[in-house]
Order: sequence, then C-alpha cells, then structure tokens
Amino acid sequence: MRIGAAMLLGLVASPLAAQTAPVALTFDGAQSQLLDRSDAIAASDANMRSKEAQEGATRTLRRPDVDVEAQLLEYQKTLYLPLGSLAPVAQEFGIADPLRFQQRRSSTRPIISATLPIYAGGQISGTQAGARAQVAQARADRDIAANEQIVQLVRAYFGQQLAERALGVRRDVLTGLDRHVEDAVKLERERFISHAQRLQAEVARDDARAEYEKAIGDLSTANAALAGLLREPEGVRPTTPLFVISRPLPPIETFRAAAFASHPQIARLEALEGQAKAGVTLQQAKQRPTVYGFTQYNFDRRNTLLTDPDWAVGLGVRYKLFSGLGRRQSVDAARATEEQARAGIREGRTQIGIGVAKAWNDVETARRRYLLLDSAIASSTENLRLQTLSYREQQATSLDVVDAQLGLGRARIQRAQAANDYIQALAQLLNVSGMIDEMPRYVAEADKVIP
Repeated sequence: MRIGAAMLLGLVASPLAAQTAPVALTFDGAQSQLLDRSDAIAASDANMRSKEAQEGATRTLRRPDVDVEAQLLEYQKTLYLPLGSLAPVAQEFGIADPLRFQQRRSSTRPIISATLPIYAGGQISGTQAGARAQVAQARADRDIAANEQIVQLVRAYFGQQLAERALGVRRDVLTGLDRHVEDAVKLERERFISHAQRLQAEVARDDARAEYEKAIGDLSTANAALAGLLREPEGVRPTTPLFVISRPLPPIETFRAAAFASHPQIARLEALEGQAKAGVTLQQAKQRPTVYGFTQYNFDRRNTLLTDPDWAVGLGVRYKLFSGLGRRQSVDAARATEEQARAGIREGRTQIGIGVAKAWNDVETARRRYLLLDSAIASSTENLRLQTLSYREQQATSLDVVDAQLGLGRARIQRAQAANDYIQALAQLLNVSGMIDEMPRYVAEADKVIP
C-alpha cells in the first residue's frame, strides 16, 4: 500500500512539477522575450503610432475643406418699396408710401461649400513640421524606453546569476565549516584542542549558516524580479553565466562618437528643437494675412432666401487687425523656447560625454579587478588546504582554518561580484553610447565565465 501510494503521489506530482518548472533562457532569448512582452515598450509603441497618425493627418492640409449643410427655416421677411414719383397718385387711391410687403414661410437650405487655402502665412508648413518633430520625439522616446528595459534586464538577469553564485559559495563555506566543527569535536574529545577552539569553530559555523539563509532570501528576491520583468510566473532559469572579456575595450573615443551619432536622448532633444522651430513659424504666421478660395452651391433654388445666391465662387483675404493676445510677445516666447531647446542639446551632449567616460572607466576597473581575483582564489584555495592539514597536525589553530575558509568564500564572491560589476558597467556604457542592442554580441565574445 505504501509503495502504491508513493507511486500515485509521483504520478500526480510529476505534471505539477513540470508546470511549475522555471523557463530556461539565454540572455539573447530573454532580451527577445522582453522586447515582445514589455508593457513599457508597448505603451511607447502606441504613442509612436498615435504621433505617426497625427503627422499623416497634416499631409492633406492643403486640400480644400468641403462641407454639406442642410437647414430647415421658419422665417418672416418684410420689404418696403418706395413709390417715388407715383406717391401722389397712390395717395389718391389710399395707398401708403412706401409699400410694405410681408412674407412668412418655411424653407429648406441644402448647400454645399468648399474652401481652399491658397496662402496661410506659414501655418500649414509650421503645423506639418511640428507634427514630424513630434513623430521623431515619439520614436526617440520608444528607443529610450526599450534601452532602459534592456538595462533593467541585464541588472535582473545577471543579478540572479550573482545571487545563485553567492548562494553556492555560502553553501560551500557552510559545508566546509560543518566538517571543521566535526573535526573540532573529535579533536576536543581526544584532548588535542581546547574547548574554546571548538566554540570558535561553532560560532563561525553559525555565522556561515546565517549568511547562507540570507543568500537564500536574496536569490528569491532576484528570482521574483527577473520573472516579473519577463512576465514568467513560473520563474526563469538563466543559462548565460557571469562573464568578463579579458581584453580591453575599444578606445573611449569610439563609444563617445557612437553616443553623439545615435544616442536616442540626443535625437529626442533635436526633435524638441524641431518642435520649437515649428512654434516660431506658427507664431509668425499669425501676423500675416491668409488668402483662400471658396465656392458655394444651393440645391434648392425655389425656396431660397432673397439674399442667397444660387452659386458663388470667389477669393477671400483675412487679416487679424487686433488680438487680445500679444502676437509679438508670442513670437518672442517661441524663439526663447527654441533657444532653450538648443541649450538642452548642448547640455545633453556634455552629460552623455561624461557618462561615456565614467562607464568606460568602470568597465576597465571591473575587468582588472576580476583578473586580479583569479590569482587570489588560487592562493586562498591553497591556503585553506594547508591550514586544514596544519590544524589536524596541531600546527594551526581553529581560527586559522576558519579565516582560511572565509577568505576563500570571500574571494569567490568578490570575483563573482567583479564579473557582475563588469557586466552592469558594460550595459551602462552601451546604453549611454546608443548601442545597448549590441549587448548579445559582447556576451558572445566573453572568454572568462563563472559557471
């Protein structure tokens, strides 16, 4: 019965385990999934489509506006006709001067009219230029959102890898200290070491257990962050390890030139400048007259009003003589906005140049630190081996073994942290250089990995 129950539990649990297994993803696959599922990118895409549609609507501003209008009127019309020289004759017959005619009736007015802009003083071209600049800004905003999402993915993806490596190191340290405590208990029983030395080993083991429990919590938090970012409720198992490219990066000038050429933030600032220029054009256009052509056709000539023509074609000129809003001040304000946009571009280029320099230096610092820690781990491993042998031969104390064990664990974690620092700095460098989409290429070029 017990065997049958165990088999039944296994059959029931197997599908459940299969359903809750985390999804294994390389970094390249995780990036593709992020770009497909990110709501932030989807919102930016929708905004970009909206601006493109608005820009498309401005392309037909030079076409005529055609309106169809139908009115049902109940009206009264009074006419006065002077008799002039016939007035004396009319008075003899009791007719007053002037003659008064009054008519009351219902009428319909089905009219079609068209207006064609001929000269708008620059309002049409300014509107179209502003719409194009808004599209450029929306595209830059979309690129910025996508880049920021990839940077978050790098932080979460390799942050989980770092948490897993840290947990593994903490587990190894705890296992090593457990063995050390067992050895200490045996040696104390044999009266080769003091009770205080055995307590030192137990205190170190308890501290290592606390660090191990903390590492478990850190890994759980990292798992939740990556799973939420990729919209994977079952979790994600990263398969791309922490890495470092041992050779130096290309010169800093390469990344600075790329940043000035393709960083979406500069494109966004340039789009804002384009909108400011369009604003100047629109404000200046309000100071100029507008010329338009118009036509009108009445489909019901029988019931028309006396003042309504059957059809009409003509030209019109409109010029605003006075406005409650100061037009000259409006132009000055638009020009100041344009100058603000130019200053923003200059400041943006300066800040991006500073960001490139900082990120490039951070990458190089992390790379050198990682390479130095390779030899430190080899030395720490050998030191632990020697201290363990010396302790068993009563040539070293328990504290020496503990220090060696903790030193090896610390070096391993520091190396993993250096690799993660390298990756995060590299992502920042590529992001500020406008090349974050090339992150998978740098991952493929890695020659130092932490399994």
